[in-house]
Amino acid sequence: MLRLMITDPMWSRLAPLLKEFKIHFSNRIRIFMGAIFWKLRTGVPWRDLPTEFGSYSTVFNKFNRWSKHGIWQELFLRIRGELDNEW
Repeated sequence: MLRLMITDPMWSRLAPLLKEFKIHFSNRIRIFMGAIFWKLRTGVPWRDLPTEFGSYSTVFNKFNRWSKHGIWQELFLRIRGELDNEW
């Protein structure tokens, strides 16, 4: 399992927010979110995403759809108040 996969505590905070967007919910969404976090943290090109995340093109296309629909922006707006700024 990848080191940067979404932990259970992280997922317990994200899952309720995602359900509000009426996203078809499955374990694949958690893997997809892990892929995006991996990409953001490492800065790797899309093509270099580990295969554990599935097809890089599928991840990229879903990321683009979520971006166009404002899902990422809304997620970040909602969770930014929960950040620990002292860390």
